[in-house]
Amino acid sequence: MDTQDGPTLRYGLLGPVEVVRGATVLDLGPRQRRVLLTRLLIQDGHPVSLGEICRDLWEGDQPTAAASSVRAHVSRLRSALDPGHRGRSGVLVSSRAGYALRIPREARDTAVFEEAVLAARTALHEGRLDLARQRIDRALGLWRGPALGEAADHAFALRERTRLDAARQDARELQVTVLIKQADPDRAVPAALRLTTDAPLRETSWALLMRALYTAGRPVESLRQYERFRSLLARELGLDPSPGLRDLHTAVLRHDTGVLGPVLGAPGPHRLTGTPLPRATSAGLPLVGRAEETGRLDGLLRETAAGATRWAVVSGEAGTGKTRLLDELAARAAESGIPVVRIDGDRPGAGGPDAAPSCPVLRLLDALERREPGPGDPGRTGRPDGKGAADPDPVEALVRELRRASVLCLLDDLDGAAPESCARLRRLAALLRNTPAAVVCALRDTGAPEISGLLADLARRGTVWLQLEPLAPGDVARLLTERGEDPAGAEALHRRAAGNPFVLAELLALAPELRTGPGARVPAAVGSIVHDRLAGLSAEARSLLAHTAADGGRLDLGLLAEIPGLAADRLPVLVDNAVTAGLLLWHPDQGDPLAGHYRLPELVHDVLLGTLTASGRQLLHATLARALTGRDGTDPARLAGHLRAAAPLAPVPAPLSGPLRDSGRDRP
Repeated sequence: MDTQDGPTLRYGLLGPVEVVRGATVLDLGPRQRRVLLTRLLIQDGHPVSLGEICRDLWEGDQPTAAASSVRAHVSRLRSALDPGHRGRSGVLVSSRAGYALRIPREARDTAVFEEAVLAARTALHEGRLDLARQRIDRALGLWRGPALGEAADHAFALRERTRLDAARQDARELQVTVLIKQADPDRAVPAALRLTTDAPLRETSWALLMRALYTAGRPVESLRQYERFRSLLARELGLDPSPGLRDLHTAVLRHDTGVLGPVLGAPGPHRLTGTPLPRATSAGLPLVGRAEETGRLDGLLRETAAGATRWAVVSGEAGTGKTRLLDELAARAAESGIPVVRIDGDRPGAGGPDAAPSCPVLRLLDALERREPGPGDPGRTGRPDGKGAADPDPVEALVRELRRASVLCLLDDLDGAAPESCARLRRLAALLRNTPAAVVCALRDTGAPEISGLLADLARRGTVWLQLEPLAPGDVARLLTERGEDPAGAEALHRRAAGNPFVLAELLALAPELRTGPGARVPAAVGSIVHDRLAGLSAEARSLLAHTAADGGRLDLGLLAEIPGLAADRLPVLVDNAVTAGLLLWHPDQGDPLAGHYRLPELVHDVLLGTLTASGRQLLHATLARALTGRDGTDPARLAGHLRAAAPLAPVPAPLSGPLRDSGRDRP
């Protein structure tokens, strides 16, 4: 119990660890002290020995004075948690068994969360939907970020973090269930989409998404999501969906409302279909470094609202924030009262007679035709379901739909657009005049021949062109400042992320000491992407990159040409393939922008070395040492480093003579 007078303390683990007295958040001191408090809170009142605390806090690398440091942290925690104690504290107690926190269960936000979820389940079972929604919203509102905060990556926290993350996902699924039963598709569908993004292999979440889409009047999208999950499950685990999910799929095909519940009707005029699945973007971070781009897109919205037809092209490498910029534009359009329809590039449909068309023009037409007629809308000549329009030309039908009211059309990921799709978009650009519509296209490669004709046509029509470049170090410093963090590490963070907003977001999700420096880790999502890109290269190209990683990350074509198995005449092609895959970057020299060298990005370098066994790394270093031995201009320190790293596989080097070191003239 809290022994001092005043409000009871409340302990928070559903986010960064915090302790609150009344409305005041206590100052818990440095990071190690907060991790210690988390360790004791997880133990739920049971004592933890001093030795165990030392092992858990320093994880095998204990300083000499670890025990004294823990005792000092405990003393200061006592002063913060129980400032009025005389003698022995009744909050943070010590015994022969170790240290323990004696606090009421209801003082921990984890216990309050679990009680609220249980109350919501009970209310749902009793059919009291309003109460269930109130309880589950309260439970999820307790979360302030990833559970256990800075301690989440410690070994002692793994089990509790996993348990809490699973409990949160369960609670969010319960929330979606309540929303579906309350006939609230506007909240149910986005919430279900987030579920499948956060837990892509969790079948319950996909089942809820299918139900939410069907009851929202979007059975085709419900079927498409089933196919998406089925393909994902087969690719990742080699499994088929469970019989229960297959039965749900059959119910959607048969419009079995006894299983699925009633259809609640198609969306209204400002809630168009075609909204894509959420992506793994930096949407949770403040938008920095894009002031010019957002300003130009704001101008595009103003001109559209005034009755003009505008086109825009947003391009940039993967992860530079194209989708995030479209999200920002869609939000600003919604605030201005301009409806938004969003379509991905060409992709296969789910199959069957109701499969959605893959062409962006056809899918735009399908989405727009689902709008409920508004006051003063001109009559349609086609069917309301978007099939079998009276005019067989879909481009002219789309032009008529766009003339009905102001609308913002977002076409994301157009890189894979088929020739027929590009031809239709070119005709649309030619026919769409003096119409309050804006069409924004996002793609990675503006030089792709498949789409060059469309871009050439758009260039002649006053199109807004936005090429997204990597963020600058100043942008990263501003981002850290806006997050309340010290911007001193912005330069190192920028270098490790190579200015890529997606990579930066993944790094910022880690604890500060795991982002850069000796303890830096590769975020799981980034590692998966790098592994996928490496898998798309030939064995020769991967060998080139592995040798470059072992050599410090700077590409040395002259040295690589002497490596067995790497043909000198093939090296330029291998380098081009690696550059195209984003695994090598060009670094121009400061004095001469035409001169420079290729280098592995830091994270790619770390992933490559992480894929090697100890013996594999030794073999690479031994091969590099052989190639360096006897080479003109060899740096002795470089050769010595490879010889040390090669360990028992190290070759016996020829002696480095003075002329070799100083002038590089004589080859042994």
